[in-house]
Formats: sequence, structure tokens, C-alpha cells
Amino acid sequence: MHDKKKKNFDEIRPEYDFDYSQAVRGKYSKRLLDEGSNVVILAPDLAKTFRDSASVNEALRSLLELTRSTKRLISRSPGGEKKLRAG
Repeated sequence: MHDKKKKNFDEIRPEYDFDYSQAVRGKYSKRLLDEGSNVVILAPDLAKTFRDSASVNEALRSLLELTRSTKRLISRSPGGEKKLRAG
């Protein structure tokens, strides 16, 4: 009985039969870019380095923290506020 359930589970149901010859790659990518989303398309050279969401998030958090630290240092230095506004 267990084998029969497993066999039925592994079979594709007729209503899920998909004709891949009609598939269009990237069909919704322009709409996502136009309307905005949390999906980000990486350039191929970056995708080789950042292979998953975790690595991208880690790099961006590091960059954000570096930016915040630098901003705090500049704003505390004499004349730092003027430098931030000018640049």
C-alpha cells in the first residue's frame, strides 16, 4: 500500500501537464522591472561571485555598515558636515 501511494505521488496529474514548447523565458521580467519588486537581476559577472541570496545580503549589509560608519566619522570630524553637504 505504501508503494502505491508513493507511485501516485510521483506521477504528474493530467491537469498539471505543461507544454514546455509554449514556454517563454523571462516572460514577466520586464513587468517586474517596470512595476518594481524585491527581485533583483544580477549581472552575469556578479552572479558568479554571489551565488545565492544570503551572500548578496551579507555583502550589502557590510557595505551599508561601512557607509554608516564612514558617515559617522566624517560628521564628527571638524568641518565634516560641510564636506557631506558639498559632496
